[in-house]
Amino acid sequence: MARTIQAALAILAGLCVAEAAAQPAADTVEARLAAAKEAAGFDFTGTLVRLCVAPQTGPGRDVAPPPPPPRAQWYTEPGKVFDNLYFVGSRIHSAWAMTTSEGIILIDTLYDYNSEEAIVGGLKKLGLDPASVKYVIISHGHRDHVGGARLMQDRFKSRIVISGPDWDGLDKMQNAYPQGKPVRDIVATDGQKITLGDGSVTLVHTPGHTPGTMSMIFEVKDGGKPLTVAYSGGTAFNFVNTVPAFETYIASQRKMAAAAASAKATVLMSNHSEFDNAVMKMRTIAARREGEPHPFEIGADAVARYFQVSEECAQVARLRLIQAGRK
Repeated sequence: MARTIQAALAILAGLCVAEAAAQPAADTVEARLAAAKEAAGFDFTGTLVRLCVAPQTGPGRDVAPPPPPPRAQWYTEPGKVFDNLYFVGSRIHSAWAMTTSEGIILIDTLYDYNSEEAIVGGLKKLGLDPASVKYVIISHGHRDHVGGARLMQDRFKSRIVISGPDWDGLDKMQNAYPQGKPVRDIVATDGQKITLGDGSVTLVHTPGHTPGTMSMIFEVKDGGKPLTVAYSGGTAFNFVNTVPAFETYIASQRKMAAAAASAKATVLMSNHSEFDNAVMKMRTIAARREGEPHPFEIGADAVARYFQVSEECAQVARLRLIQAGRK
C-alpha cells in the first residue's frame, strides 16, 4: 500500500512539474495578458479592451480639428454624484465639479465645442454658479480635456492648473485650438495641493499618457460619509510607442497605485467613461436604495486592480516591442 501511495504521489508530482513547465513565464505577453484579464474582471472591461485588446498607438497631430459631431452623439445629462461632486461631462469625456465652502474646483474641461453646454450649462442646470469656479485642474494637455479651459479663464477668471511639460506642449500647438488656448497660469507639480475652502485635491505626477499627466487624490462625501477618490489622469497609449515610454508609463501606474493605497481610496474615477463607467453608474444613483453602497464606491481592492490592468497591458505592449526588435 505504501509503495502504491508513493508511486501515485510521484506521478502527481511529475504532472505538476509538467504543468508548471507548460505555463508561460511571468514576464511573457501571454502571462501579462492573462494577469490583465484577471485583474479587470467585470469591473474594467473597457480599460482592458482599450489597452490590451485594441490599443491606440501614436500621438495626436497639431492639425485643425474636424467638425464637431452631432449633439446627440455626445450629450448626456449632468448629475450630482456625491454630496460635493457633480458630473458635467459628455457621454465619453468627463468633467467633474467639486463644491467647497469657497467655490468650485473643476477637473477637466472637455472639447471646445461642447464645454459651453456641458460644463457652463450643466452647472447652471444643477443649480451651481459657473462664476464660482475658482480653479480648473487639467489632467493632461489633450484637446478633449483642455478645450473649455480658455472659456473658463476668459469668462469666469478661473485659475488654470496644468503641468509644466503639458503647458510647454500647448505652447507649441498652432492649429489644434482655433478658438484659443488657455494662457499659461499655474504650473502643477508633483504632490501639490490645490485647496479651496474645505476642499482639496492632491496632484500626483504620472507621466506616460503625456509627459505631464497629473492624476489626483481627493475626498468626497456620500451622505456625510467621507470617501477617498483615486482619479486616473491619463490612460490610453496614444504616445510614441517605445520601450522607454512604456517603462515610464508602467512606473506611473505603480506610483498611482501606491498613492491610492496609501490614501485608502475606495472610489476610482477617470476622465473617460469607458474606463470608470461613469455615465452608466451615474444613471443607477437614482435607483439606489437606502443602505446600498454607492455605485462609484468599488473598494480598495478594485481600485488597485484598475492600476494593475493598466500596468499589465503596458507590459504586454512593451514586450511586443522588444520581440519585434523595436527599442
